[in-house]
Amino acid sequence: MLKREMYLSRIRGFYDSDLVKILVGIRRCGKSVILKQIMNELKEKKIDEKHIIYVNFELIEFEELQDYKKLNTYIKEKVVDDKKYYVFLDEIQKVEKFEDVVNSLRASIDNISIFITGSNSKLLSNELSTVLSGRYVLFNIYPLSYKEFIEITKKKAKSEESFWDFVKWGGLPNRTQFTDESNIKDYLHSVFDSIILRDVVERLGLKDTVLFDLLLQYIVDTTGRQFSAENVIKFLKNEGKSVSTETLYMYLDALCKALIIKKIYRYDIHGKAILKTLNKYYMTDLGIAQIKNNNFEINKSFAIENVVYNELLERGYDVYIGKTKDGEIDFIATKTDEKIYIQVAYILADDSVIDREFGAFKNIEDNYPKYVLTMDKSNFSQNGIIHKNIIDWLLEK
Repeated sequence: MLKREMYLSRIRGFYDSDLVKILVGIRRCGKSVILKQIMNELKEKKIDEKHIIYVNFELIEFEELQDYKKLNTYIKEKVVDDKKYYVFLDEIQKVEKFEDVVNSLRASIDNISIFITGSNSKLLSNELSTVLSGRYVLFNIYPLSYKEFIEITKKKAKSEESFWDFVKWGGLPNRTQFTDESNIKDYLHSVFDSIILRDVVERLGLKDTVLFDLLLQYIVDTTGRQFSAENVIKFLKNEGKSVSTETLYMYLDALCKALIIKKIYRYDIHGKAILKTLNKYYMTDLGIAQIKNNNFEINKSFAIENVVYNELLERGYDVYIGKTKDGEIDFIATKTDEKIYIQVAYILADDSVIDREFGAFKNIEDNYPKYVLTMDKSNFSQNGIIHKNIIDWLLEK
């Protein structure tokens, strides 16, 4: 089992905290594995197994505990002494009013540390924030990074074949069990169907799955490009689906809530403000993009841009598109007092491409690091702007 140290190292300091630990991520990205690894670490610290309470709401033996009152009673009955109890509630979004259960447990039991996971952004909702009143800490969990993919598959790290396998079929951990592409496709279709049926149709009550498919196909085909509602409506009309702008955004929001896609906002570098217009969407997992890709061939430029975006999120950055006076920077990534600028291109094919990618930084006057990431193996660094091979960058510590 791959130990996901990147996440464990962030969570470890909160093991005994009374803050509720919330792990959020797309279905099958590995949240349950991380919970089990936390439980194993607690056992290694000689915590009595009776003080570790685990409920997985995807298992039928816990089905009746989806009643929030029964869940509350079940946990309270297991707390029989004054020692610390560690409660793990996996895929808790299946429980209506789970927020009330978590708040009740915290209020009534002093010696409790609660960990919860979920596969949709209900765990990020205003309702949850209101009920818990800031008494929680959130950890976003993502599919495997390229480095983790190499570790779990034992493939050659710097091989372009390994890299494009990762780009094409994504980083959902269980997909690495299969080598036949038809098996990988079947697995990814099953994951996607479960997301749509459980996290969208059942929970949000939006039943037009054909519209979801068409909308997601459009997002896949235009990944990394400025989003235009008008263009999407025209596309859907050509496919026999007439929808209003309001309906379009409702379905887009549902795809975001199911964590299939992520919206990225623009940041005005000179005005120092987040802009709400002309945003873009990226895929949480490129394997899901592949099964919804009508063009069959990977658009390498946009695919590696998506890989870089996901990697930055996984490394804990807040990520924006950078708006300059004359154009855009692909990504501005910030974390505490750190900031980096990144341009992504497939290859620096000629002088005009080099001038375009490096020239994107010309109106940025601060001294934060600036990078150009491509598949080139030669080093084109210039004028303080660092050029790196994307595979080397992904494998950095």
